[in-house]
Order: sequence, then C-alpha cells, then structure tokens
Amino acid sequence: MNDLSFASLLTPEGRALLDEVRGTDPARELAVATRLRREHPAELVSAALAQARLRERAAAKFGVGDAQRMFFTPNGVEQSTRATVATHRAERFRALGVASVADLCCGVGGDAIALARAGIRVLAVDRDPLTAAAARANADALGLASLIEVREADVTEVDVSSYDAVFVDPARRGGRGRIFDPEAYSPPLSWAVATALKARHAALKVAPGIPHEMVPGEAEAEWISDGGDVKEAVLWFGTRPGEVRATLLPGPRVLRGRGLPDPPVRPLGRYLYEPDGAVIRAHLVAEVAEDVDGGLIDETIAYVTADGRRDSLYATAYEITDRLPFNVKKLKALLREREVGILTVKKRGSAVEPEELRRKVLPKPHGPNAVTVFLTRVAGAPTMLLGHPV
Repeated sequence: MNDLSFASLLTPEGRALLDEVRGTDPARELAVATRLRREHPAELVSAALAQARLRERAAAKFGVGDAQRMFFTPNGVEQSTRATVATHRAERFRALGVASVADLCCGVGGDAIALARAGIRVLAVDRDPLTAAAARANADALGLASLIEVREADVTEVDVSSYDAVFVDPARRGGRGRIFDPEAYSPPLSWAVATALKARHAALKVAPGIPHEMVPGEAEAEWISDGGDVKEAVLWFGTRPGEVRATLLPGPRVLRGRGLPDPPVRPLGRYLYEPDGAVIRAHLVAEVAEDVDGGLIDETIAYVTADGRRDSLYATAYEITDRLPFNVKKLKALLREREVGILTVKKRGSAVEPEELRRKVLPKPHGPNAVTVFLTRVAGAPTMLLGHPV
C-alpha cells in the first residue's frame, strides 16, 4: 500500500467500498475484486480488500467495533499495542495526574487512542508518512481528533518539554525480524532513557525479554501479560525507582517485588503452581513461592510445588496425581487406561514439543476425562507430571 492508494480509501468512494467489502470470504475475494473493478479503479479495489484483511487481523487487538472503523498498515497491525494493555497504561498516566503526553513512535495510534479516551491530550509523532496518515485517520474515525495531534517527524527532533509526560515505543523490528539488542531499537534505548529522564513522567515500551541488568536504576520495570500471554515490558520514570512489578490483565492484578532470595528446591508436593509469564519475566517467582508456602521443583525451572492448596492471583494451581520418568509408551498406556480424551501438554525445561507428544500418545482422542501433562525436570531428572487444574 502506498500513500496514494491509502488516501483514496479516505474519500467517500473509498469509504463506501470499505463498507461493501467488509467480511468478504477470502475464498471469494477474487470474484468480488473482479466484479468491483467494473465500477471502481482497480487500485482502489485492491486497497479496500487489503484494508479489510488488515481490519480482520486487528480485531483481536482492538475489538471488532474499533477495528472496523480504523485504518491500518501491515506493520501497524503487527506492532501496535493491544487495546487492553494501552488502556492500562493510559490509566496509570491518568492516575499520575498527567494531562498531556508526547507519544513518540506512535505507529497507527493505538496508545494515543487509549490516552485520549482517558482524557489526556496527545502529540502523536511518527516519521513514516503512511503510518502518520493512518494515525491521523484513526483519531478522526474514533472522534478523538480534538485530543490527538499527529505530526510526521523524526522523534529525535521534536521538542516535548511542554508535555507532562513522554511515551516512547521504539521500533523493535528490522528487515530481518525482531531486534533483541535494545541499542539497535529505532531510536536506541539510550536515547529513549535520556529523553525520559528530562520529563516529569515517562514510560518506555521494551521487549519483555530485556535483560534486567539493562534496566536503569532510575526506572520502575513493569512486565505485562494479557490473558496469560506476556505482551511487553515498560520502564517507568517518575514513579517508583527500582521497583519491579508484574501486571496481569484483565484486572489489573499487580505483584510487586519484595526483594526475596531465590526460593529453595524442595520435594514434589501434592500441588504444582505455574506462575504467570509476566511473573516469570519479572523474576518474581520467589514472591509466588512465599505466598503459597512452596519451593521450586528444580533450581532452573519456574514451577513451584507445595503440599497445601492456596489461592494465588499470580499462578495457576494444579493437583498432581502422577509422577513418571519420561517414557512415551508408559504415558500412552496410562492415558488409555484412564480414558483420557482431552490432553493438555505443558513444558518447561524439556526439548520435546507438546504437539509432537500429543500426536504420539493420543493419536485418536477418546474418553470423557481430561489430563494436563507437564514435561519438565524434577531435581535434574526429565519427568512427566500428570494432574488437573484446581
């Protein structure tokens, strides 16, 4: 998609065409395109169908209602913040008393939209002309243009001193895929940190795999999951320097670090606790272990075991019924004997792929019972644990 074809979608003809192609079955797309090209320019028809596909993909992040009104680029769908996460961040800014935010590297405007809906005035900046155009169109489409100013510019050249806070979401993908070195972000993390330190409040979005030693001492580090999937890490400035937290959405449920030492390894108990991914990324497994009066099953594995059952907001509990050395034939026989038809396979510390094991031990699911199998290590030994959530 180029600037011209995108601009054509914003015309009355383009908008009408977008309404017409909404929900087009991919199997019928060629026939629909052929029919529409008799009455509309071929480039406009192609752009409308491409935009319809992007809106379908974006629904998982933005919800159907917003996605069907918004405009996207392929990178914009891939890299934009999920609406639930953006809303959480906007609420944190609002609670800090922030009234205006400079959103640097704004993409198609996902965070700017959430900030504006929280009543915050936003300057949204992106250097890519097509991306900036999409952000501007989205602010207009959602009735937020009065609160969102979109500027096409290099973020390193924008004066943000008049804004209460800064939010930076550097590009973490290049021509060869994901970028893991924060100094290879665009702009680099060091520039983003220097900019954050000049602001009263700031938040920097980074990859959840950022090494803890790269977190500046002035920052609070927050790892965020949504529905159990880790989405991002955020470095906050002007909040609680040195604090580490895991935030689980929906909720939010917030687990703050208490500076605990690594939990001890202990014998396998009746219950196994699987900490949320944000808890693991934040290195807060010790906090979960203390809360459930448990320990690790292995010094390198983030599974917590305990004899007693305790509710935890930050981990899923399973009752363990069987412990077996890794053996596919024995597992297959046991599942057949217990009439298992629903098998969930989880792994941590095992090279075996869950789908591969599932095909081998339950090629033809039958039976009314459900089992969860954990492929892991217990005290260094490859082990299979069988159980069920409680």
